[in-house]
Amino acid sequence: MRCTLKMKNIIAIIFLFLINIVSSQNWHKTYNDAVVDAKENNKSLILVFSGSDWCAPCIKLDRKIWQSEEFVVYAEKHYSLYKADFPRKKVNQLPEDLLDVNKALAEKYNTKGYYPLVVVLNSENEFLGETGYIKVIPKDYIAILNAFID
Repeated sequence: MRCTLKMKNIIAIIFLFLINIVSSQNWHKTYNDAVVDAKENNKSLILVFSGSDWCAPCIKLDRKIWQSEEFVVYAEKHYSLYKADFPRKKVNQLPEDLLDVNKALAEKYNTKGYYPLVVVLNSENEFLGETGYIKVIPKDYIAILNAFID
């Protein structure tokens, strides 16, 4: 019985590890990294304006779309991802230099201050379109993003 319990624990740990790997996308830490990746790999750049710790639609978009296995797999090959986050809680505050970059991006692409705002850019950093949170399945959300690209 102990062996079975140990085996179940090992399987559970492996399962959690694999889920974590599958659900983590390649969100670039800097906007410049995202731009370079888009150019070098001829990908579209998905720029997301988010309030990760206060914006309910942002949190839903993250859980339902960005963390879905379908989006993660598709995005790896087709998108360069950057999240311009604007958290409000003190514990989640960004370093000043990163916040400055996000503010500059907001001045250029999110002048009305919508959250979430998903901006689609081509590999040359040119605006193609924008959307927000839409209650659809990941496959349909990918189609919405790709409609700006085609």
